[in-house]
Amino acid sequence: MSGHVLVAPDKFKGSLTAPEVAAHLAAGLREAGHRAVELPVADGGEGTLDAALAAGFRRHPVTVTGPTGKPVDAAIALRDGTAVVELAAASGLALLPDGSEPMRASSRGTGELVAAALDAGARRIVLGVGGSAGTDGGAGLLSALGARITDASGRELPDGGAALAHADAVDLGGLDPRLGDVGIVLASDVDNPLLGPAGAAAVYGPQKGATPEDVVLLDAALARFAGLVAPDGATLPGAGAAGGVGFAALTVLGARRRRGIEVVLELTGFAERLIGAALVVTGEGALDAQTLHGKAPAGVAAAARESGVPVVAVCGRCELGPAELAGAGIREVHALVEREPDPARCLAEAGRLLREVGRSLL
Repeated sequence: MSGHVLVAPDKFKGSLTAPEVAAHLAAGLREAGHRAVELPVADGGEGTLDAALAAGFRRHPVTVTGPTGKPVDAAIALRDGTAVVELAAASGLALLPDGSEPMRASSRGTGELVAAALDAGARRIVLGVGGSAGTDGGAGLLSALGARITDASGRELPDGGAALAHADAVDLGGLDPRLGDVGIVLASDVDNPLLGPAGAAAVYGPQKGATPEDVVLLDAALARFAGLVAPDGATLPGAGAAGGVGFAALTVLGARRRRGIEVVLELTGFAERLIGAALVVTGEGALDAQTLHGKAPAGVAAAARESGVPVVAVCGRCELGPAELAGAGIREVHALVEREPDPARCLAEAGRLLREVGRSLL
């Protein structure tokens, strides 16, 4: 076969990271005598940092405040004046080993990552959101960057979405002045507003452990906060991303929202790696209806199709029909459950199965 195989998968959630998936597939392809180029990707949420590092960005470790106040070892990725900040690394659900904290979890650590990017001299910050633990409207993020959110007595509020019910004033005068000199990209496919039945609390709160009563309280607290910061901003598409971090990023930080996979493909140099490719291999843990709405495999397939390069997908399981796959630009699918139908063994042996798939792709 002339040309290389570009291996550009997302993570297999609960099993393997995107770099691990790419490594196993590429190993199988090489064993079969093919030239494979590994380029793990992400959709702007969890795994965005890994994708940037695999593409040559430099890891810059940072210790930040976790979603419930405990220190967390995180990192940002740096290259040529661009910093990649992954919200999940500082404020993610996965950082709550003792269970969800929907009322108390904060985005403060994400703000501390942004501050670290400023300290490192970044002129452009890519803020990848997804997998957030809290619903605080980005209040924690803004506080970490110098904002003061106080109650009627002038006392600063504790972190977390519930506390915003007592917000009386928001002072943005102390925001880090360096923010005015950087361009911020909000990498997110979420187009929900901040408030209401399609908002951050109602749609995503239950996924973070919020009860119906919690959702009502959080939505009212977010409305109070938004009224003090930027009332019109609550209706912006994407304001509801990451528990409302999208609201703070769009209204206060002046961020520009872009599709996550498009941002990641740019960061990783996908277009350049695609030149001369005979085939692209992408995938994720489950190919389903969500895949077609901004997830990484659909974005990879669309970009490859524009260049006339055929695409195959590898996944744990596939719930899409032939017409949906063809419409997304995916020529064929290899599901690991076809090789190992036992779900537990399929997860545990995903690496071996991916290597087998890689050997049999061409």
